[in-house]
Amino acid sequence: MPPSKHALLSASSSHRWIECPPSARLCERVKEASTSFAREGSEAHELCEYKLRTAVLGEKANDPTSNLEFYNDEMERCSNDYATYISEIISGEKAEGNIPIVLIEQQLDFSKYVPDGFGTGDCVIVSGSTLYVIDYKHGLGVLVSAEKNSQMLCYALGAYEALKDIYEIKSIVMTIFQPRRENLSTYKLSIAELLDWGENTLAPAAKLAYNGEGEFHPGLHCQFCKVKFTCRARAEHHTKLLSMDFREPELLTIEEIAEVLDKAETLSAWVNDIKEYALGRALKGVKINGYKIVEGRANRKIANEQEVADIITQAGYEPYENKLKGITALERMLGKQKFNELVGKYVDKPTGKPTLVKESDKRPELSSKNDF
Repeated sequence: MPPSKHALLSASSSHRWIECPPSARLCERVKEASTSFAREGSEAHELCEYKLRTAVLGEKANDPTSNLEFYNDEMERCSNDYATYISEIISGEKAEGNIPIVLIEQQLDFSKYVPDGFGTGDCVIVSGSTLYVIDYKHGLGVLVSAEKNSQMLCYALGAYEALKDIYEIKSIVMTIFQPRRENLSTYKLSIAELLDWGENTLAPAAKLAYNGEGEFHPGLHCQFCKVKFTCRARAEHHTKLLSMDFREPELLTIEEIAEVLDKAETLSAWVNDIKEYALGRALKGVKINGYKIVEGRANRKIANEQEVADIITQAGYEPYENKLKGITALERMLGKQKFNELVGKYVDKPTGKPTLVKESDKRPELSSKNDF
């Protein structure tokens, strides 16, 4: 069962406090609110742990299914896929003549780099000279990449510290397994690269964060910050755009336009956060000057579909329409391989519209005007 204890400088929030060290102590003052998404994720991890212990390691374990509030066919499928993936890694290592050691829901201590730093690795495998760190993500909203993922790097440091005296580890393979987004992201690095990051990036930021020191640095990492609604540094960061007086784009220099684009994504997120926070306060009786609470628009829906269908049919009309399932639903029904074998040649992916993105985006750049 995944532990419920959390560290001040947790691995899961490291992407934020590394970029914005003083946010750690500010967030410490705010009580963690439990959400249905978090509870669903915890239950998915519990089911995954059970599947690994029984199906992969052959251990005896209690089936948690009957006690899971959010259990459904999708969670069952995702946990089975996760267990299959771990089994494939183990089989591959055995085929190479190695004897893999598998650790499940392993508490990992990376306090050598982060004060009181610890976390829980979903699955850690050491085989030959390779250390695997695999993290299961049940979330559907945010696509998670393993590339230079600070949470995974913290786990890798903790796993390496625990195993380095027993195994001669030379390389790390970090993997994010996110089945509901059909996302399998893997990032490989050497031990030298991992230790360099721990000593020169993680440790200095962790020292500042633990002491409540350093500079506030608003950015995309604010998304899951507990004080994002009222953070003054974040507000000042975005209100700087007002200095441009909202001039027409033609009157801005290319450099100024680049500055606006650089802040646009986080600005939009900040405005939405302010709206959400204001609504929450208003619902608790706080008067927001110039605003009031009204009933929002809602879509109509049929309360009893079968009864309505019967009435329409009796009136001489056809209440149903036949429609082919979407690509995602068909892939889920058939499985990716079978889907591609049967109808893959009929799937057409049109060329997407040209889109301006950051240079760090992994998509290839369109190279000429003819490409546009």
